[in-house]
Amino acid sequence: MFGKINFHDEFYMKLKTLVLPITIQQFMLALVSATDAVMLGAVSQTALSAVSLAGQIQFVLNLFISGISAGCGIMAAQYWGKGDADSIEAVIPIALRTNLIFSGIFTLAAAIAPEMLMRIFTNEAALVTSGAEYLRAVAFSYLLCGISQIYLILLKNTGHAAVSSRISSTAVVLNIILNAVLIFGLFGFPALGIAGAAYATVTARLVELIWSYIETKRPSRVRVIWKKMFCRADRVLSKDFWRYTTPVLGAALVWGIAYVSYSVIMGHMGSDAVAANSITTIAKNMLSCLIRGVSGGAGVLIGNLLGAGELEKAKVYGSRLTHMAIAVGVATGGMLMLISPLIVKFAPLSETAAHYLQYMLLFCGFNIMAQSVNTTVLDGIFCAGGDSKFDMKGNLGAMWCFSVPFGFLVAFVLKFPVMVVYGIVNLDEIVKLPAVYLHYKKYIWVRNITRQEAKE
Repeated sequence: MFGKINFHDEFYMKLKTLVLPITIQQFMLALVSATDAVMLGAVSQTALSAVSLAGQIQFVLNLFISGISAGCGIMAAQYWGKGDADSIEAVIPIALRTNLIFSGIFTLAAAIAPEMLMRIFTNEAALVTSGAEYLRAVAFSYLLCGISQIYLILLKNTGHAAVSSRISSTAVVLNIILNAVLIFGLFGFPALGIAGAAYATVTARLVELIWSYIETKRPSRVRVIWKKMFCRADRVLSKDFWRYTTPVLGAALVWGIAYVSYSVIMGHMGSDAVAANSITTIAKNMLSCLIRGVSGGAGVLIGNLLGAGELEKAKVYGSRLTHMAIAVGVATGGMLMLISPLIVKFAPLSETAAHYLQYMLLFCGFNIMAQSVNTTVLDGIFCAGGDSKFDMKGNLGAMWCFSVPFGFLVAFVLKFPVMVVYGIVNLDEIVKLPAVYLHYKKYIWVRNITRQEAKE
């Protein structure tokens, strides 16, 4: 499948500079979620549950931020490959302004009406009270996140992926350290409990934003020009931005709502199923970091080539990346299956939950194999060429025409066993594969979306 591999050729050398930083960044993000759960669980079950539910607000916001940032990244990668920094600096304010609107709304809602937000997810008074306390304290971080993600995506797509990863990873490490200090009251600080976790997040986000701002001010770096926020955007670039961003945003929302639906389905299968599913999700997120690294690297690498007009080279690299995604998926899924007995052994679960976990990890292993290919091709290769509509279509077909309705059917109408239900909702990536392959072979994604004359 790979032929003779020379890790010193141009493809692997370029990929190394992209994949490794993004993989490390993704691992650190997964790590902070895991440590948050451990630390808050040590405070109380209520604290853990409240922050977990409150975190759904950040999850929804991240769908918007990631969609806008991805659309910005599509154009930044291609115009960087073309060598047109001016057009990138014209596009960035459009994305930034949009992120500020979304993140500003979420910030105000969390600060002013946190109880109302918590009641969307629970009616338990203790959880509403604790969750509202957390949301008030963490609200400002939403605005900071909306801004910093544009800076980080700009750095990543303009030849500075390692810098972007270093900033994000450092912020995560700082978040973990401050969590311990502020939650438990170490080094003379007061023990703030649930509020401490929120203040740690705000501080880490602020450091992330300041550092990324400083990095874009260095010589020869593409900059974020804030005064353009208040100027009329270039009509052609603005049209292109929304043309490629809207489908990505739509795909993120379609996926996110379906993911929440999966949680609703499993949440009604009993506490043992919920506990086993939670452990499976953590294990999956920790092991899938390389998959997301390959996908992110693919998007930047292919985007740069297409923007530079090297279409045939992009096709060759696209084929190599797809093969690599298959290998990474098989290795990752196989590793999850291999270590599943250890995960089951050390997970603090009931006998029934441990039984569920054993088989959930096996199902998840096969899901990861398909996910690796789909993520690399859909989120990386297709989006790099502006072919962003197919991801939304794929999610609609696999998730909303198959996994979600059949999941609800077998869970609530037919009342099938837990493992049957879990297997159904985890078939989405496998169902999607044939359509992804057929679309890939059409090579619609092989196109330069930059404008020769962007400005009028």
